[in-house]
Amino acid sequence: MKTALITMVLVLAGMGTSVNAQMAVSHEPTTNAAAPSADATAVTPEKPVARVNGTVLTDRDLLREMLTIFPYARQHNGGFPKAMEEDIRKGALQMIVFEELVYQEAKRRGMTITPAKLDHAVVEFRKQFKSPDDYKGFMAWECQGSEQVLRQKVRRSLLIDRLLEVEVKDKSGVSLAEARTYYDKNTEMFRLPESFSFQSISIMPPEKATDAQLKDARKRAEDALKQAKATTNYEEFGLLAEKISEDDYRVMMGEHKSADRAKLPPQVVTAALALQPGQVSDLIQVDQVLTIVRLISHNPGGIRTFEDVRDSLTKQLQQSRTEQLRSALDKKLRATAKVEVL
Repeated sequence: MKTALITMVLVLAGMGTSVNAQMAVSHEPTTNAAAPSADATAVTPEKPVARVNGTVLTDRDLLREMLTIFPYARQHNGGFPKAMEEDIRKGALQMIVFEELVYQEAKRRGMTITPAKLDHAVVEFRKQFKSPDDYKGFMAWECQGSEQVLRQKVRRSLLIDRLLEVEVKDKSGVSLAEARTYYDKNTEMFRLPESFSFQSISIMPPEKATDAQLKDARKRAEDALKQAKATTNYEEFGLLAEKISEDDYRVMMGEHKSADRAKLPPQVVTAALALQPGQVSDLIQVDQVLTIVRLISHNPGGIRTFEDVRDSLTKQLQQSRTEQLRSALDKKLRATAKVEVL
């Protein structure tokens, strides 16, 4: 880690739980925090941005979450795209408030972390740093050099994850029967259109071509057809397309991936339907453009089977349920909380 202001996300393998919550929110402002390393993102330490039931969240916490949302900002000295910055900030503020509410709820319920689990988490967290100096810089900037403060922050993250596990993760599972019911009720969502995958070589005369230019284009197209017919595989046709084709697909070996039948010129569809995979068409004229097609595959379309979509559908439904549960938990916790944006 090359900055002191890092996104403190813990993914602790072997614990049975991954610590995904930020470590460093929920504290009173400090006035003697050590300065970050030379390449750290500059921020005035500990400026309050929100108060949650009396607990202050600061601009340092906010920036850390903004960097989680948009990590590329680290490559530009903490700069965020102007068009996105407001939305990033809003989302980050919502997240740090949510995590603080979750943490406070975990404490209210009397949830605890065993010493052994905490010790393991601290050890795993330290392994994230590339060097002792990186770790030392982090400790000075985020923990005032105190191992006890670090342990408190790790414990906080583990408690947040524990409550989210109980209220979200354990309730977000989707059974095979539920996925099947959803599939049966929304079958049309899984319909694939008829499509073709093919390579092309196109000769394109000028928009207002003269008779002579059209004649020249025809001659070049006929010569291209002879060469295309002589190719025996994808690579040979593709290299020829790169060399002589005049359409934009030449930079991709002439390949059109999964082209929807409805979006293709009828002349191309007719030619493609007469081909077997690997075969090359004759010249196809669409307006003034002369095209040669090599068929890669023809997908007749239709509704994908449940077996084909089962895994992706289950994951999608689980993600949707997770978002719903998190949103409901946030709403429930805010209903009895005092949240002030400063």
